[in-house]
Amino acid sequence: MTMGSANHDRILAAAIDWAGAPMAIATVVETWKSAPCPVGTHMLVHADGRFVGSVSGGCVEGDVLERAQLVLAGAPPVLRRYGVADDAAWDVGLPCGGDIQVLVQPVSADGFPAHLFGDINKARSAGAALSVVTDLESGQSALLDGDTGTGFVNIYHPPRRLLIVGAVEIASALAAIAVSQGVDVTLCDPRGRFLTAERFPGVRLDDRWPDDAVKAFAPDSRSAIVTLSHDPKIDDPALAAALASPAAYVAALGSVRSHQARLARLSAAGVSAEQCARIEGPAGVAINAISAPEIALSIAGGMIRAFNQGLR
Repeated sequence: MTMGSANHDRILAAAIDWAGAPMAIATVVETWKSAPCPVGTHMLVHADGRFVGSVSGGCVEGDVLERAQLVLAGAPPVLRRYGVADDAAWDVGLPCGGDIQVLVQPVSADGFPAHLFGDINKARSAGAALSVVTDLESGQSALLDGDTGTGFVNIYHPPRRLLIVGAVEIASALAAIAVSQGVDVTLCDPRGRFLTAERFPGVRLDDRWPDDAVKAFAPDSRSAIVTLSHDPKIDDPALAAALASPAAYVAALGSVRSHQARLARLSAAGVSAEQCARIEGPAGVAINAISAPEIALSIAGGMIRAFNQGLR
């Protein structure tokens, strides 16, 4: 049994928008060496030629689209392997040096049943993962019944989530970047003048005290919590609550010196050294960021790095 796990947000959104129209779906079911997309990645193709997603980063999409049109015209599901590009061959390939295997199915009872999109979205909305198993010989997909199965199993996880504490300028840029990556964003700040829909359009706002907001957020292994306020009265309670959760990423804005002071305060409040070590402080990856958008980019990089730990 082969298993896949990838980001499916855009595919699922498109499937809902295109509901009722003929569609085909392509899936990366196996990779070798340097592959541009992880196992489980989808590409959804509408009968009118539109498509969402990518299975190779652009190398083989043209061929996949052609095969999708054949499947939409009634051809059976097809399993295709794409390897290293050969300039002497009239074929498509991967210049990155890897190999991928892609399954193209109709979105129908004879391939990937359309109701699976609704089942997946329902599970994700409830914060649960759902697994779909596909027989690679027949190209038939179904919900996985039980913990075991034969064929290719794709896992559809709940959306990744981010709780930002502190309605500051960096928060605006960070929220926008996170949303562009399919991350569900909540912004918390008990200061009403800071937390307004005008300053942060399209973002879920929470004006509770940060420790209460973190508990209500119910962080899990697909969650990130970042404190940005620079106010210990706001950031410290949020961090203490976050560190008591299984959040994948906990980070705090500030200099090395201010972070040392922060760790001392948290330790005095009863947070263990092991828990404190989970905080990325200063927050983000090192890119010599200066402006608010650059700092937000570095923090988003740290978050994605944490989310993807062990997935590629």
